[in-house]
Amino acid sequence: MAYQISGECIGCNICITSCPNQAISNQDGEYWINPLLCNNCEGFFPEPQCLSLCPDSAPRPYEAMKGRNRTIVARIRSSPPLFLNGRNQAFASSIVVWETCNFLSQFQSLPLEQRENHQVCYHKSVGHNQGSLTLCGERIPEGSTTDVRAACLHLIFSAYATELEMPWKESFVCTDQQLESYLGWDKRKDLSKIARLNLLMNWVEQVCQIKATIDWPSQGRVKGFSVPSGSLWTLQKMQRHFQKDEQGCNHLVGLTWVIQPGEWTRYFLNRQGCRRREAFYQYGSLPLSLLQAVMSYWQHHEGAVRLLLWLLFKVRMGRQQRLTVPTLMRVAYGEERLQEAHLNLQERKRLVRTFESDLEILSHYGLKPEFDPLTYPANLQPLWARLSAVPEDANEALDFWIEDANNGGALTAIGPRGKWGLLMQARIQRFHLPPDWHAQTVQATQSSASGSGSRRRRKKVKSTPVATASEGPRTPPETSEKTAFGSDKPLSGADISAARRQRGISQRELAQRLGRSQSWVRDVENERFQIGSSDHKRLLKALHSDPEQQQA
Repeated sequence: MAYQISGECIGCNICITSCPNQAISNQDGEYWINPLLCNNCEGFFPEPQCLSLCPDSAPRPYEAMKGRNRTIVARIRSSPPLFLNGRNQAFASSIVVWETCNFLSQFQSLPLEQRENHQVCYHKSVGHNQGSLTLCGERIPEGSTTDVRAACLHLIFSAYATELEMPWKESFVCTDQQLESYLGWDKRKDLSKIARLNLLMNWVEQVCQIKATIDWPSQGRVKGFSVPSGSLWTLQKMQRHFQKDEQGCNHLVGLTWVIQPGEWTRYFLNRQGCRRREAFYQYGSLPLSLLQAVMSYWQHHEGAVRLLLWLLFKVRMGRQQRLTVPTLMRVAYGEERLQEAHLNLQERKRLVRTFESDLEILSHYGLKPEFDPLTYPANLQPLWARLSAVPEDANEALDFWIEDANNGGALTAIGPRGKWGLLMQARIQRFHLPPDWHAQTVQATQSSASGSGSRRRRKKVKSTPVATASEGPRTPPETSEKTAFGSDKPLSGADISAARRQRGISQRELAQRLGRSQSWVRDVENERFQIGSSDHKRLLKALHSDPEQQQA
């Protein structure tokens, strides 16, 4: 049973020094016992120390505030809210932010170095081993781990930093109400207010304890630089907001944080320095849906959450990623579990099932994987991916399953023998991005071009639309169709599917025009094999002609 301090307290501070759980705090003369930390001194003393040592018996059994109470507290003026468009927000996306996100989300699977005073460090080589980036977490006991949800706070802080002109000299102010709205907690009722505030306090403390040491080599016109060990985010002040009940006991009802970005922003988030070719200004787009997806999936699909956070930065690096399955598994589950799967058959089966389930979570979110047809054929793909080829029309679906049954039930067949070894060679060509991710690659390309000093690349960004990692060159629909069908270039499966849907032709109708089976059309659209020149001409004719003209 937790305790709370009533209005009879005289402020002697005896309870603060005697509490073994450090559950009692004092802010501006207001005493408060955190009910989530107070355990009645169990395991330390036979009775609560605050109750036994208090000269006025101020501590009383904790009782939550009943009913709805309007909170009227004086808060520090907060920074302007983020995500004003309801979809995404610019955020600092340099390698410092990326590796810190990995440090928070993949803590237990990274090669860490244990130092004195419970300090854990992660070392990353940059610039072809010419430079280095070292991240250290303060006061992390050996064997413990960080909360993957703390990475969301780190990303939100990176978004606040982009709103500052000189972030290394300025600070931003955020409140618990703002953070809860970004994380999607404003509509959830499964956690009490005190539990949410306690989680936010812990995550902010985790993020602000990380320190970075940077030794950066010369890159383009930007000369090499070094940043001594310092906090990425410095917590300048945390203001607690209380409300008193009838007995004079304080109840925590809100929090406000004042945070200053670290010295690293002088070199990686510097607008003026980027124009003078003295520093970088690297930013991207942070989707609001990603933060809320992490808060929803973290408990049952932690591997999918790690992949989601990792891909936020990875997809900026080009249209064809060609990510191997072992790489994705290392990000999601760590090297140790991957090695264990190599030696243990049962663990191998569990890991494959978990990986395919996490890919399905990413697909439901909007990050749809595109499997390499050569190394990741249909018989290796997860069942949910193969079932996507089933037509939505009931009659077409019936014909589909009849034909599939005549072929030996290939769609629902179990994986081939030696599936694990084949998966270790398989690749995913790219991930199709959700709509609120599209602006991120354009912005990152612009910042990278301005930071590298490449005139040709800057000119390309200004004159032509930049392709995202999933959608290719951005052209109007009419122009794109003319380019695909007005040349002798072989049609891709996406072109065939788009043209067929635009003309209102089903897979069955197109198969009848070509004199082929419906499964052949489906395999062509899924790019399971390449079509010949004769089939290419027949497809062009079938997609452009009407059925009556073709019969005539």
